[in-house]
Amino acid sequence: MSGVTLGLLAAPLGAEAQKTKVPRIGLLSPWDSSLRGVREPFERGLRELGWAPGSTIFIEQRYAAGKPEQLPILATELVQMNVDVIVAHGGAAIRAARQATSTIPIVMSALGGDPVQQGLVQSLGRPGGNLTGLTVPAQGNIEPKQLELLKEAVPGLTRVGILANRSGDQAVADALSAAANILRLQLQTFEVSAPEEIPDAFAAMERSGVRAVLLRGDPLVLDPYSRQSVTLALKHRLAAIYPWPHIPVYGGLMSYNTSISELHRRSASYVDRILKGAKPGDLPIEQPTKFDLVINLKTAKALGLTIPQSLLQRADQVIE
Repeated sequence: MSGVTLGLLAAPLGAEAQKTKVPRIGLLSPWDSSLRGVREPFERGLRELGWAPGSTIFIEQRYAAGKPEQLPILATELVQMNVDVIVAHGGAAIRAARQATSTIPIVMSALGGDPVQQGLVQSLGRPGGNLTGLTVPAQGNIEPKQLELLKEAVPGLTRVGILANRSGDQAVADALSAAANILRLQLQTFEVSAPEEIPDAFAAMERSGVRAVLLRGDPLVLDPYSRQSVTLALKHRLAAIYPWPHIPVYGGLMSYNTSISELHRRSASYVDRILKGAKPGDLPIEQPTKFDLVINLKTAKALGLTIPQSLLQRADQVIE
């Protein structure tokens, strides 16, 4: 009789435990935890939707600290923890998560380029499978505008250095070359393949006589060392435009791109819908429509630049 009673008592307790289970979200990124631009806006988005990080929802973060070869291992760790959703930042993290699981929902946070062309999803409107989320513009679509803004910011500019990963996309180089012809700018590309080559590249730019530099987005070498690039640009008196809007906050001159922070905040809405029962394959992929121009006037002053008022009026953020 006592065994039956214990069984009857255990059933409601088990049901209650299941009912109150706190969801766990895996956050996977190629950067390290010091890049607050990933987690902070994501948590802000969760709070706006009624979640309380650390209380009603838990976040398990895994950062590769600029070593993308670690991402498959970290993705597997999250799968083994049986998290409810994985939020993956950047192409390498997204692909690692997709290889690690075909069942746990994956939310792309800031994938560069077209996920259909990359073979990640069936379509933007109906991705299918366990993957959905947000994209950023394909490389080659933003850089010509960055070049135009750089010329507008630097009076009399005729020569621009392009800092790029040696293994970068040739289509971006072609797009920049076409834009340079229209803008009557001479381009000189300085290629690197490892972080330790970045200081020599900046020194070579100064020796070559270029007055400004456009840094191409690169998750493997340049992006993780953007703070170093900011310091080197100032040291060598180069006006620089960067691919990500958080960089002028810590001293970069300018940036122009979609708001990555906003994409991370928006990724919370996907997590919210999935936790409430939506299937990731049924949630359309979002593409950005807003692009931010950020200018650091303190850095401009340090470089002896006076940013035209017409450009300042178009900026989404001016740091003084």
